[in-house]
Parts: sequence; structure tokens; C-alpha cells
Amino acid sequence: MTGFLTAFLSLIFVVFTASSINGQIKTPAEAKMPIPFESSTQAVVVITEDDSATKGKAFLFTRNSPKAKWMTSGDAFPVVIGRSGLAWDAEQAPKDRSDTKKEGDGKSPAGIFHLTFAFGSAEKPEKTRLSFIEVGPSTECVDDVASGHYNKIVDRMKVGNFDWKSSEKMLEIGEEYALGVFVGYNSYPVKKDAGSCIFLHVWKDAETPTSGCTAMSRENMERVLTWLDPEKNPYLVQMTAADHKAFAKKWNLPTIK
Repeated sequence: MTGFLTAFLSLIFVVFTASSINGQIKTPAEAKMPIPFESSTQAVVVITEDDSATKGKAFLFTRNSPKAKWMTSGDAFPVVIGRSGLAWDAEQAPKDRSDTKKEGDGKSPAGIFHLTFAFGSAEKPEKTRLSFIEVGPSTECVDDVASGHYNKIVDRMKVGNFDWKSSEKMLEIGEEYALGVFVGYNSYPVKKDAGSCIFLHVWKDAETPTSGCTAMSRENMERVLTWLDPEKNPYLVQMTAADHKAFAKKWNLPTIK
């Protein structure tokens, strides 16, 4: 009787343990496709001199409806981008461009990208309307191309399936991630090795480029964050001045003066 009871309890333990482990393995859901840029009424436009430039200028635009004219919203301001300049998103690249954005290339993506949610290690600004992720000790952005969580911000203590070997420990970045916005580059769907963890965020200074993000002063980051409205389907439009001129009419981009 004792042997039978021991075997029975052992079986229950194995089943319970397996069930608990399986319950912790979470398959990351694919991000839902955003409303297309044609229907957007709010845009952050970043323009650089050429593909190798690491500095640019940002402009904020709104329009009353998708068919209305884009209008500027306040003054333009300086930004820094990737240390290797710009490279087109492979999904949007003109036919004559073979150099497209890749993981670890130090380039910021060129193209049109949905602005999804905000994050920060600092307190959420009072007027923020985007959903906001508080950056804590276990907040990471996964840049391991083999991970099912590639190009996603996760809480490593809650995600369940810890399958990556490389990530940004976001709290350790410091002031640069005090406030930021996740750029929906390589998100619909995520493609391995196309690049990850692209944000708008606070710069280190006006001279230091990023690893691929678009950065600005803390003051301007707060301005952008409290200006963005998810109801207006905000987008980032980022490219060289020459490309902006070439595609402005085709894509109905805001006019830069």
C-alpha cells in the first residue's frame, strides 16, 4: 500500500510540474497591423542630408482628416540617428536600393513606421496618451534573432519562455531611456535579422549618434510624447531630403520648407 501510494503521488507531482511549466511558456503574439499611413493624421518627420549623416531635423505635422493638407505643429528640432546613417526598410525600399536595414548595422531605418507605445524609467508625463510601459530592473528589449521575442520589449520575470541570449537591459541604459516611443519597424510581422529595438528616445548629447534609434533632447522627447495621440494613428516618416522630395507626391508626405 505504501509503495502504491508513493508511486501515485509521484505521478501526480510529475503531471502537476509539467502542467505548471507548460503554463509558463508563452508564445508571443504577432502585433496587429496598424491603420495605414494614408489614414494617419499625425506624423513625426525626420530628414537627414544624406544616407551617411548622423544628424537630422525633426518636424511635427497634423491634418484634420486623411484627405486634408498636412500642417506643421510647432518648430522643428535637431535629432541624432544611427552611427552609420540611414538604410531603407527592405519592405519599402526603392528598387534601386540594395543596402537595406539589418540587425547590428548601426543604421536607422528609412521609411514610414507606425508609432506604437511609450516607455520610460522616468515617471509617465501627465499628458501622455499612448500606452506606457514602465522600465524596471527586468525590462529588456530582445535583439537575439533566434528568439521568439525578437524585436519586443519584455519583462524577463513575466514573459515565461526565456529563450534569448542577447538583449538590451533597458534600465541600465540610464537617462537615454528615461522616456521613449517604440517605433513599429520590422513589426508586421517581425523578420529575423532585419533589425530590432528601434525607438525615439532621449539623446546622450547633440553630437553622439545612436545604434539605430532616433534621439533628441529630453525636452523635445517630452514634447513629442505628450503630443502624440493614438486616436490620430501617428507615424514616423524618416528619410533623406532627396528621398523625401522624390516620394513626397506619391506617398502624400508632409511638405518640408
